[in-house]
Amino acid sequence: MKYLLTGQETERLKFRLLKSEDFDSWMDLFKAKNVAQYLDLDPKLSEFELCKIWFDKAFHRYENELGGMNVLIDKKSNRLVGQCGLLIQTIENIERLEIGYSILPEFWNQGFASESAIKCKNYAFENDFAHSLISMIHVDNLSSEKVALKNGMSFEKKINSFNIYRIDREHWNH
Repeated sequence: MKYLLTGQETERLKFRLLKSEDFDSWMDLFKAKNVAQYLDLDPKLSEFELCKIWFDKAFHRYENELGGMNVLIDKKSNRLVGQCGLLIQTIENIERLEIGYSILPEFWNQGFASESAIKCKNYAFENDFAHSLISMIHVDNLSSEKVALKNGMSFEKKINSFNIYRIDREHWNH
C-alpha cells in the first residue's frame, strides 16, 4: 500500500493503519466546533454520520491505492491522538500528493500535527513519491495553517474556501 507510513515512528508517535475498532475514539473529533466545515463535510450531519463518512473514505483510499491517513498512537500513553498521512487529491484535474492531518481535540496544541506532518513530508521525499507536496486547509483553520508553515510550506493559491500550501522537493531540508 503505497504512501502509507505503517510501522513508521517519530520521537513521540507510532503510525498504523486505521481499524474499524477506532471508530468510537475518532467520533470525538466531530464534537469540536467547525471541524466538519474544515474537513469539507456537512456540519448538519451527526457526529456518527460524519465519522462514518470519514471511515468509508479512509478504507476506500486504502483499497484503491490512493494513500491514506495513518492512526497516530502516543508512545507514552498508547492512546490514539490523531491521524496523518499522504493522500492523492485531484485538484483542478491534476493529481497531487497531500499531507493531511487531524488531531483529536484533547490533544490539540501539543505539536502532534507538526511532528506527524514533518514525518510524512520526509517519508514522501525520501521515497521519491512526488516532486512537491501540498496541504489543503480551510481558510478559517488557522491552527492547520500554522502546521503547514512549520512544515516548510508556503501559500500557493486559494480554491473555493481552501488555501493550498506547497513545498517543492528542492526546498526540502532533511
